[in-house]
Parts: sequence; C-alpha cells; structure tokens
Amino acid sequence: MKKHNLFKVLHSCICFMVLLMVLSVFTPVKAEKYQYVTVPNDPLNVKEYTLNNGLKVYMSVNKDQPRIQTYIAVRVGSKNDPAETTGLAHYFEHMMFKGTTHFGTTNWSAEKPLIQAIENEFEVYRKLTDSSQRAMAYHVIDSLSYEASKIAIPNEYDKLMSSIGSTGTNAGTSYDYTIYIEDIPSNQLSNWAKIQADRFENMVLRLFHTEIETVYEEKNMSLTNDNRRVLETSFETLFPNHPYGQHSVLGTQEDLKNPSVKNIREFFNSHYAPNNMAIVLAGDFDPDEAVACIEKYFGSMKAKPIPPFSFKQEVDFTEPVVKEVVGLEAECVFLSYPLPGAGTREAMLADMASSMLYNGQAGLIDLNLNQKQKVMFAYAGAFFLTDYGLFRVLGMPKTGQKLEEVRKIMLGQIDLLKEGKFSDWMLQATIDNMKYGLLKKLESNEDRGMYIADAYLNDIPWEKQVNYIDELSKVTKEDVMNFAKTYLGNNSLVIYKRQGEPVNIAKMQKPSITPIVVNRDSVSDFQKKVKESSKQVKPVNPVFVDYTKDIVRGKVGKEVELLYTKNVENPTFELVYLFEMGRNNDKIVDLAASYLNYLGTSKYSAEQIQQEFYKLACTFQTEITNDRIYIQIDGLSKNMGKAIALVESLMSDCQADAAALKNLKMDILKMRKDEKANQSSNVSALLDYAIYGKNSPTKNILSEKELNAVSSKELIEKLRNMFDYEHQILYYGPDDLEDVLKIFNKLHKTPKDLKPVPEAIKFTPLPTTENRIVFAPYKAKQSYCYTITRDDIYNKDLMPVIEMYNTYFGGGMNAIVFQELREKRSLAYSCGAFFKRPSRADGYFINLGMIATQNDKVADALTAFDDLYNHMPVSDIAYKLSLESTLSDIRTERKSKLPLLFGYLRDKKFGYSEDSRKVLYEIIPTLSLKDVENFNEKHIKNKPKTYMILGDEKDFDFNALEKKFGKVEHLTTEQIFGY
Repeated sequence: MKKHNLFKVLHSCICFMVLLMVLSVFTPVKAEKYQYVTVPNDPLNVKEYTLNNGLKVYMSVNKDQPRIQTYIAVRVGSKNDPAETTGLAHYFEHMMFKGTTHFGTTNWSAEKPLIQAIENEFEVYRKLTDSSQRAMAYHVIDSLSYEASKIAIPNEYDKLMSSIGSTGTNAGTSYDYTIYIEDIPSNQLSNWAKIQADRFENMVLRLFHTEIETVYEEKNMSLTNDNRRVLETSFETLFPNHPYGQHSVLGTQEDLKNPSVKNIREFFNSHYAPNNMAIVLAGDFDPDEAVACIEKYFGSMKAKPIPPFSFKQEVDFTEPVVKEVVGLEAECVFLSYPLPGAGTREAMLADMASSMLYNGQAGLIDLNLNQKQKVMFAYAGAFFLTDYGLFRVLGMPKTGQKLEEVRKIMLGQIDLLKEGKFSDWMLQATIDNMKYGLLKKLESNEDRGMYIADAYLNDIPWEKQVNYIDELSKVTKEDVMNFAKTYLGNNSLVIYKRQGEPVNIAKMQKPSITPIVVNRDSVSDFQKKVKESSKQVKPVNPVFVDYTKDIVRGKVGKEVELLYTKNVENPTFELVYLFEMGRNNDKIVDLAASYLNYLGTSKYSAEQIQQEFYKLACTFQTEITNDRIYIQIDGLSKNMGKAIALVESLMSDCQADAAALKNLKMDILKMRKDEKANQSSNVSALLDYAIYGKNSPTKNILSEKELNAVSSKELIEKLRNMFDYEHQILYYGPDDLEDVLKIFNKLHKTPKDLKPVPEAIKFTPLPTTENRIVFAPYKAKQSYCYTITRDDIYNKDLMPVIEMYNTYFGGGMNAIVFQELREKRSLAYSCGAFFKRPSRADGYFINLGMIATQNDKVADALTAFDDLYNHMPVSDIAYKLSLESTLSDIRTERKSKLPLLFGYLRDKKFGYSEDSRKVLYEIIPTLSLKDVENFNEKHIKNKPKTYMILGDEKDFDFNALEKKFGKVEHLTTEQIFGY
C-alpha cells in the first residue's frame, strides 16, 4: 500500500533502478533481409543489428500507437571531459541543437569564417585574467556573434522536428553518456534519419555565446539545489580518483567562465563515432525498413578509434567519514556506501538488498520506521553508473529528533538486514513485484526504449539484461546477508544535510550580450527538402474515441457506474474509485486519507496489510486533490479480487489508532515547516496567492488548532462512510466486464441511495484591473517569475484558437517565447506561456507566462515578456509549423487504458458529447495566423497583469520595479502558506 500525502510528497523525489524480467539465451535469428541478434523469450522482442561502421541498432516493435520513440545513445559523458574544460560534454549536448553545415544557416560559406573567428577569440578570452582585458575580449566575441547570427537560423533543428511531427525533443548528459531523444510519427522515420545523420556528421558550433549563458543559468539553478549538492559531495568523497568525484556534469564555475570552442569541437571529433553509438527505436515500424533507412543515412559515417578511458581504483574507507552540507531545504541524513558499477553481480545483490530494506510497502524500513512513525521518512535504494554505484539510505527527522539519532535508527535496520531478519517470502514477492513493474514499463515506448538504451550505455549485453530477473530469482537470503556484511559496513559516508543559508556560493555573473538576430522566417534548402519529403509520406489517419462504443458501462449495485475498457496487452489491471469531491468539499478528507496508511482492521494489523499487498504484487493508494478523491488499486490481474477485498475491508473495518494519529499530526506540522523551505512549494503557494489573493486554495487546510482538534473517531467515521457518497469506478484490465461486475457486486457494499457530495468552496481568480507585483522571498540565485491575467469565463468555442495560440506563442522550443527569451536574449534556462483553461466549466481562463532567471535579469525578463504580449511577432512560416505539428499530434495520438476513461470524463465536464480532439481536428485547419493575432489583440495585448516574483530580496531594486510594473505587495513566507 503506497503512502498517501506525507510519504507521497517525500517519496516523489526518489528514483528506482530500472529492473528487468526473466529470460533466456543469446541467439542469432535469420530475418527475411537482415541478420539480427535476438534473445528467446525477450518480452520486448528486441532485434539487434550492427552496421559495418559499428553503429548498433536496437529495435522493439509496439503497434499500440503510430509513433516511434527514438534514442541516439553515445557512450561519452562528463567523465570524458578534458580536465581544463569540465562541463564540456554537457556544453556539447546543448550545441547539438544548433544545426549543421546544411541547416541552421542561410549561407554556410559566409558563416564559416565567422564561426572560426569566434572559436579563436574564445581561446584568447579563456587565457586572460585581467577583468578589463576579458571585458574587451568578450565584446569582440559578442560583436562577431551578432554578425554571425545574421546568417544563422536559430532553432531550425526544432523547426525540422516539428515539421515532421516530432514531440518530446530533448537530450541529457550524465557522467557516462549523452542521449538524444525524439518521439516521431511512424511515417516519418526516413526524414528523422536524414536529419539526425546530418546532425551527427556535420554539426556546427554556432550561436555559442548565447547558449553558454543558458548553461550558466542551469549552473545557477544547481547552486542552491540541496539534493544535487549532496550527491556531488558524495561523489567527491567516495570517488576522489575518478572524474565522478573530480567534477560535476555541469562543470566547475571557473571552467564555465572560460569555455573552449576548440576543445568542444575536438571532443566531438574524438568521441562521436558510429562505433561509440547506438540507435534505439521502440514503436510502430518494420525492422527491415528501419535498418535499410538507418544504413542509408548513417552507413557513410566513419568508424574511428575511441580514446581509452582509465582511472585509478578507489580505496575503501575503514571508518565512516562524516560530511555536512548546509542548504535551505529540510534537514536529512544520507548514508552512502560505494559499490561496483552497473551490470555486476554486486549491483544485482544491491537491488535485492535495497528491496528488503525499502520497497514502499513491506521492507524493514517501511514497516519498522515509516509505518511505526519512528522517523519522518526513511528510504533505501541503490543506483549505478558504469564504473561505480552507490547504496544510499536516507532519513528525515521528526520534530525534535536529531540527525545523529536518525542515523543510528537507520543503521539498526541495516544490522537487521545483515542478520537476515526479514521474512523468507520477501525474496519471491520482490521478484513478483519486479515482474509487474516490467509489464507496466512495456506499455510505454519511452520506457521500452530507455530500458534498452540503459543496457547499451552501461555496456550490459542485452541477453544479460533480459535474464536479469531470472538471475535475481536465484539470489538467496544468505546472499543478501553476505552482501550487506561485505558492502554496508564501516566504509560509509555520512552526510548531514543541515538547514541554513549556504555560504561561499557565488552565482555565475551575467555577461553583456547583444540580442541576436532570430531570422524567424528564414528557411534553409535542407528544411525545404524535408518539408517536401514530408508531404510525400503516407499520411496517418486520426482515430478518435467513440464514447458510445469504446467505453463499456456497467452498474455496481443500483447507483455506482463502472466505466470499463479492456486490457489486451498484458495480465495487469488498474482501477480507480473516483469521487467528484476533494479538499474544497471537505478539509478533513485529506487527513483521513493520510491516517488510513497507519490503520489495520479487526483481522489484519496495518503492517500485515502492507505485507499482504506486497505478496499480491498489488498496490493501493489514495490521492486527494482540490476537487477529487482517487482510491486506486493496480497490480497483477490474477490477484485483483484479493486486492479489492483488502481495500474494501480496510475502508469498512479500519480500526482507530490514537498514537498513530498523534504522530501523524506532528509529522504534518513538520512537513508544513519543511514545505516553507522548499523552492518549488514556495513557487506554487505564491502563484496561488497571486491568482486568488489572500484566500487561496493553498490556504484551504486545517489550521494547527483545527488539526489538533480532529478526533480519531471522526476520521474513522469518514473513512468507513466514504463509499456512501456518489462515486464511479474506472477499470482497465484483462477480465471481462461480467467478471469484474461480479467481484464488485460481491465486495463493494453501498447504501441503497448514495449521498450527494458536499458542496465545494469555490475559489475565484482575482480580476486583473491594474498592474501589480506580488513578491515573496527565497534566498536562491534564480528567481521564478510569472505574469498572470484573468480573462473571461470558459467558452469551449475558444478552445481551437487557444490551442493554436498556445502552440505558436508559448509552447515548446519553436514557440515565440522560447525563441525570444532564451535563444535571442539568453534570459532563461526555462520559460513558456500558456492560456489556461479553468479546472471547471464555470471558471475563468487565465493567461500565464513563466520564466526562471537570474535575480539580476528579472526586470529585463518581465519587460521582454510584456513586449512579446503587446507586440506579438508574426510569422506565417512559424504558424504553419505550429499548425502541422498540432495536427500531426492529433493524427498520431491514440487514447487507451485509464486515460481514455479520464478523457471521456474531462470532455463531459467541459461540454463535449464527443472526443474533443475531433472538434479541434475539424476546426483548427480553418484557422489562420490572423485568427491568432485577433485572439492576442482581444485577450492578451495591453492587458493589466499581476507579476509574481519569488527571489532573494536583497538583489532587487523595488523602487525601479514599481515604476516599471506596478505597486509591489511584499509578502512573507507565512502569508503565502497561511501558517
């Protein structure tokens, strides 16, 4: 049973290792045209092919929707950075979006000498130490870059990907690898390959100095990120002889200030070779056609020797080493133990050992610490890089509890692991839960592809990855105990993450940058050819949901509607008891849901219920939002009846536990205090205040006095009577409707007449009649800023033009906001704008703009935002790209599983009797850029705004802000949270 609320918030930041299922031996199989390598009984049916130049191709076919998730994985990361220019692998990842000799430029021959001159000037700049000389040298770089920008076409790569209907354009750099990500329509594989091959063969380091400023912003974000600083401290201490510990992925501040374009180019030439890369495809395609396509475009790439990587082995500690990290967020203690790297037997044993300690349900830490409320929250898990891994145990203190005490408590659980004091059935239950987890991963092309890419990047043969769970099932209790005794001893690093203001953290200063020319309407010959080619492909026709045929309805009892859709993919189920009521209807329901996690029944203790769910490979969780209650069960379908019976008995027969409630109340108050120290929580609370004013949804919680006054009897009554209220059941699984109804009619007991849900408090956005600023303090190097304007009451007839406005103006990398604020002006790492539909049909539209930027850039950023709103750039080419991208998304989207049922309920809520995507698809092609202009003119331009700023107040000139943006309302943290 997963933890609701308190544990869910804490647990959400924790990432689990990808774990694999069962299977057999490595065997080559002769395909019709190509010699593939396959693994018998592989649940992903991966076909592996190697080009003559060494490029690996991994393919997993999934016909669920007409799209292909693509990954281009390169075995090079920050550990390969030159010592004098750390962060280089990450720099380079950013530069891979800047185009090639064929696209991203209007005239490569004219641009080339300017690019070379910029590279030369950076080599001069990085060696200077005198500040005035550096300023002069940077001015030369800035001037050359401005001239070069007149020839460049910023974001043409993103335009190309949009033109073929790609979504999810992204990339990531780790210590060991870099990976490039696209999700493309199934009919665009050839164009994708053409673009990517050119990108990996003919990359150009253009628009370098503006992108470096984006990297500065990313570095600034990291400086006050406590989790990142703890991890970097762990690596520095445990792996001092390895690049893992010598520098971070983002690089040192000193190296970021002194980049080398020359080193980056040489880095590309050395490491980006086909024999150091893999292409992973997961989705709807023909493998033979895919290989032919990849050979056509990537086959000409030349293999080359890859620089060897070596490192000096680390020496284990013989005594625990203690470190401290001071940061703004909540206190916690980390125990870290070094391990061998991914793919080793030790990595497998660490996965099993961590599950014995913590699995979210029935591990030693789950039952002995979290369930018994001995600490605020504790967790154990292992993660692995190629060369080393870490076993980590995290503990968060309760009110009044010292970190040293939490450490001692956690060490006690590790001792129990060493002594084998966990149930024998836990090993098999863990295998069953891992099998279930893998089945769920197989449903997603994204997860399929990343699962394969992870194996390649960590140099784990696919057959070994496939057989992982089979090998894991052979692990014995003695193996786990011996692993714990060997690796979880005195060789630990203890990091006390204290709460306070970090010292000696200097932010990256902004350089003086001339806004570049964006050439929004320029198009390279390469893009013209791709567009023409895109027109020749066989179109994918949209498939819309027929709400009268594709959703089957049944009745549980006389009043409870069951919405049903069948799972034909695998033996798993998901079901939700859905109530159209939430915090706004009843403030106590949130507390009741949290309390439920600590309760047993007259038959089972709370710990036994946790164990029973884990044995069944099923989970149970509750989620409370402002306007809904979700009670969800999922797992292996063969155990669904038993899981439902457990939930139904818990809801109807939960037994009070006064001590648990007392502890829960204390933990909630501690969590509220911790939230006030969390940047993202402050952003959310301040945004709520800016939109709704003093009486915001964030403040709609029990006061401390009200919380302490709630009795166990009151909560038990609420839980036992929950199913007396109007609700629905949503089911996705392999069982026939009749069988599902039979189970529910037997187990789900409701009164003859269901009660209507309590009336909800309605929160109405404040009218924005004049410009104003709401400011709250947070001592970070970056500010989070929003612009907010309330518009008219919801009108579904506006949704088509809103869809186009959002895509054209505020959406992804091709949108006006991103191009102008990030690409042109280097004002942000992240920014966007969105004309937002309300959460209910009688609510108001709200126009939101968001930018995260350095504190000293806030005024410039908000000024630039206003300019875009009031003088929206107009580009027919950009609009056509937005139109093509939007229609492609609709054509290739397939609604299924629970999202199909929730989509139906959402459409019904907002006045649609048919699939709303069908309405959009029919109307959007009739719209023009003029319609978007008219929408902006009527709903956006020159409208008063509320400007929201969360930042470090010592960095702001409030008089200047008031003159420019309106009166400032200074708020305290307590005022925005209400406690």
